[in-house]
Amino acid sequence: MVKNLILSTIALAILASCSGKKDKTSNGDAVEVIPVKVQKLEKTDIAKTLDYTANLEADEQVFYAPASTGRIEKIHVEVGDRIKKGQLLVEMDKTQLHQAEVQLKNLETEYNRAVQLNETGSISKQAYDAAVTQYEVAKSNVDFLKENTKMEAPFDGIVTGKYFENGELYTGAAFGGATKPSVIAIEKINPLKAKINLSEQYYLTVKKGTKVELKSNIFPDRTFEGTVNIVYPTIDPASRTFTVEVLIPNKDEALRPGMYGIINFFIGNTETIVVPAIAVLKLQGSNDRYVFLNKDGKAKRVAVTLGRRFEDQVELISDELHEGDELVVVGQGRLVDGTPLSITK
Repeated sequence: MVKNLILSTIALAILASCSGKKDKTSNGDAVEVIPVKVQKLEKTDIAKTLDYTANLEADEQVFYAPASTGRIEKIHVEVGDRIKKGQLLVEMDKTQLHQAEVQLKNLETEYNRAVQLNETGSISKQAYDAAVTQYEVAKSNVDFLKENTKMEAPFDGIVTGKYFENGELYTGAAFGGATKPSVIAIEKINPLKAKINLSEQYYLTVKKGTKVELKSNIFPDRTFEGTVNIVYPTIDPASRTFTVEVLIPNKDEALRPGMYGIINFFIGNTETIVVPAIAVLKLQGSNDRYVFLNKDGKAKRVAVTLGRRFEDQVELISDELHEGDELVVVGQGRLVDGTPLSITK
């Protein structure tokens, strides 16, 4: 019995010694030393950006309609159709055009006769000028009617609205849900554009050609590059902001007008601290972020603000972080402020 008791006591002593290192506090209580890995903080040169939200718009939008009322002979496209510049979209009734062409043919004969007589001096200047004027007016009328009878696409784009059917009368009023008088609506969606109001402090920094990136929640794994196209020349005295227009190339038409995104403006480079994202902890029940530093062998909790993210790295913003500080990157989940640390490799 005595021998068994002695063996049990030895076993308990060995178990206690293997349970981890302990530090003793001033009142004799043991405090566990947490093994951690650390990384020295260094500043990294990264692009300085401004982040703004924006709604995307079509580069061009046209509510397409003839200049005069008339019967719609045929609409050659439907909503969603891709169109090419010069493609025939709508044909209107040709009655007026045919009448104008007949009139032009008659006046052309008179015009040619007047030209011949003018060369021999056999017509008065007044009669010659009248023949020329009548012919030019008739020709201009025919050109106008041709343009408004056969409506062709002014650019490559997509049909976004159709408000009439074949044979209906276009009255010159908004109809069928159109916001403006039109037979169809077409939009140019490559590129897309967005207008953003920036703080006046960046007026001398953001210029035409400044690079931008667009990120959309619909495409979380894609970044769309673009440039500043227009910097408006005035500043709003009420909001102290100025407007810029950016263009975003959209060759595959993945983006669409009306989509929402975040646009980053690149305004130069800056040196900042970038660390592994796993080193950053979040306070439960809030959006507060913090990290732990190794200060003289003990954990020091430091509140931080997150900046830009670079895959598995993140920018940290805090006045308490400095180059050379040792950031805890492994084991930080077990720490509280003041916990003794054992640095491992």
